[in-house]
Amino acid sequence: MDFETRSIRSNAGGARSSTTKNSRRGVTRRTNASNHRKNANKSPSHHSGKRKGKRKRSIGRRILFTLLALFILGIVAVAGTLAYMYAKTEIPKPESIALAQKTTVYYADGKTPIGSYAEQNREIIDCSTLPKYVGNAIISSENRTFYQDSGIDLRGIGRAFLNNVTKGTRQGGSTITQQYAERYYLGETTSYAGKLREAILSLKIAQTENKDTVLCNYMNTIYLGRGAYGIEAASKAYFNKDAKKLTISEAAMLAGIIPSPTYWDPAVNEKEAKLRFTRVIRIMREDNHITARQAKDASMPKSVTPSTQNAYAGQQGYLLRMVKDELISSKAFTESELDTGGYKITTTIDKAKQDLMFQTASPSTKNGVLPAGLEVGGISVDPQTGAIVSLYAGDDYLKRELNNASQSTFQVGSTMKVFTLLGAIQDDVNLDTYFNGNSPRTFSSVGKAVANDGGVSYGYINLYTALANSVNTVFMDLNDHVTPAKTASIAKDAGIQGTIDSKSAFNTLGVVSLSIMDLARGYSTLANDGAKPTLHIVANVQNQAGKEQYKASNATSKVFDANDVALLQKAMTGVIQNGTGSAARSIGKTIAGKSGTANDNTAADFVGFTPSTLTAFGLWYPSSTGGAEEVPTFLGYPHGSGYPAYMFAQYMSQALESEPDQSFPTATDNGKVGGPDGTWGTGSNYSKSTASPTPTASPSESTSTTASPSTSTTPSQSSSPQPTTSAPTTSASTESSNNELKGSQAPQNGTSE
Repeated sequence: MDFETRSIRSNAGGARSSTTKNSRRGVTRRTNASNHRKNANKSPSHHSGKRKGKRKRSIGRRILFTLLALFILGIVAVAGTLAYMYAKTEIPKPESIALAQKTTVYYADGKTPIGSYAEQNREIIDCSTLPKYVGNAIISSENRTFYQDSGIDLRGIGRAFLNNVTKGTRQGGSTITQQYAERYYLGETTSYAGKLREAILSLKIAQTENKDTVLCNYMNTIYLGRGAYGIEAASKAYFNKDAKKLTISEAAMLAGIIPSPTYWDPAVNEKEAKLRFTRVIRIMREDNHITARQAKDASMPKSVTPSTQNAYAGQQGYLLRMVKDELISSKAFTESELDTGGYKITTTIDKAKQDLMFQTASPSTKNGVLPAGLEVGGISVDPQTGAIVSLYAGDDYLKRELNNASQSTFQVGSTMKVFTLLGAIQDDVNLDTYFNGNSPRTFSSVGKAVANDGGVSYGYINLYTALANSVNTVFMDLNDHVTPAKTASIAKDAGIQGTIDSKSAFNTLGVVSLSIMDLARGYSTLANDGAKPTLHIVANVQNQAGKEQYKASNATSKVFDANDVALLQKAMTGVIQNGTGSAARSIGKTIAGKSGTANDNTAADFVGFTPSTLTAFGLWYPSSTGGAEEVPTFLGYPHGSGYPAYMFAQYMSQALESEPDQSFPTATDNGKVGGPDGTWGTGSNYSKSTASPTPTASPSESTSTTASPSTSTTPSQSSSPQPTTSAPTTSASTESSNNELKGSQAPQNGTSE
């Protein structure tokens, strides 16, 4: 076969080949169909593996699509929930703790602070008074993008979340706005739900509140260490100055320690504090908050030594406690309100006179010359208004909370006699009525004999002389007429709040235990011509805006006839001029007063006044078990008798130094000699020409007046003309000084003056 024939065949074969292929495809399809029909009648095990694989892939795709759909739906749901929460979230009222700031108590000048009350030491200020760099320092330290961001830091939140999950800690990722929302509105939030709410609220705040407002509130609430909340309190704690006077360096240091103020306090970790300071200065320069020159000149500032003094330490603690108690008792404030309200409380306490009172009364200022353990209380008031001017309650409230002026009590002795004498005046007894002043005398009302101080017999003396020399036998006699019930009633009407026995005639001798303040209450009414004031230590209270929230009332209530009280005042001036209070003559002013000494020598006191100033001092000697012990003799004062009058003279001579002398109202004695029925004392027929012997001076009285460092005169024994002819007398008792009611003659409690 030639070449061409082979080629033709070849081509023909190629054509057939193509046709054959197509035919084979048809055969194949038929064969497959036939096989499928055959296999349909056979067992399925032959292709089960392939079918299962297909089904698994189909199910997996369905699950994947379902999860993806759920994920998308979850995102939509979360987004919807967040959108709903955002829409529904309202900016709440600020947390009370965020607005809380300390209440400051001032002396009467309204400028000199005594101390403060605070749950947190915070002083909220108007940030417009601050230099711009103070806020910028905080922005540089805490949130550089503060003025540009949306109020939250998603990257920071993510880091915090990861750290919380992996390390189990609670870490914040907060912008200034978030921190502001947390402290100002929500309180300290640590839960994830709380953080979510915080973030949403931050977004809302960023959209609705001015950034400067947010920054200011943040600066007023942030904790900066040393117990200081807010920039103002911190500035004072670290640099002893107002925040408006902070330098760039000081502002940078405070801003730098915000994340960990307790541990980065320069007094604790100076190295770390300096690193933080340097960082803030660098950022402030980079962000153009300060110039290159200012950055170069900045240096780590020196902070003051941290103060650990408790606000109640020292004598001021008593004042702070009294102020708080008075305001709470008034129902005008609760304790919580005083601790968090940021009030300005102005007291009635005069700073100079308070210092003088402490120097006069405190045993700690006497270089150990007073007996160890001797307690002293003192108070000075304006009887016309009831304002407490000064007081001595103790040296340190933290060491001894018991207030020696208002809480400690002691037997007040013969200071109670003035109330009996006022009762006699009210009963129309002329003070020139004469009584038997001899010692001892027995009184059926008590069934016992009573003696005078030192056992001195004064003979027949009028009531002026009896009060000046504190003659016990005369006042026991007088009280039998006035009645113990009336003496007690008059004392109560005058303002004394303590318990007074209204049945025993011994109540005129001061067997009752009272406080110095209680005595001041009763005597203030006598100093104020029978009008009773209310003693108080608070003058007024202002809120943060300067609006007055409370003002003490200076009103008085008339309880005694003015002329009756004027007559009593006249008799009480004799105590100073010629009697047991002669130490006060050195003051050089017209003064009325009365002394007292407990019968068992456990206490002594003195109360004196001008029309505008009343001052009282007392001393006592408590035992280790809380009882009363005999006061040791010291500085020439027998058992302390006479020392309270000396303290009175020391204080009043300086307190009244610049004050003009004031006289008491002129009194008219409208009473009858011998009393309304002529049976009082020696009766209405007793002649003034009848004599009384010159009494022998009481050892305690004569010693007390000569032992005073400021006076050395021996008092005269009367304050009015004395009888000139003989009268029956009883020889002087030989009983020892200050023990006129000894043994079976003594009441359960008694007095020696």
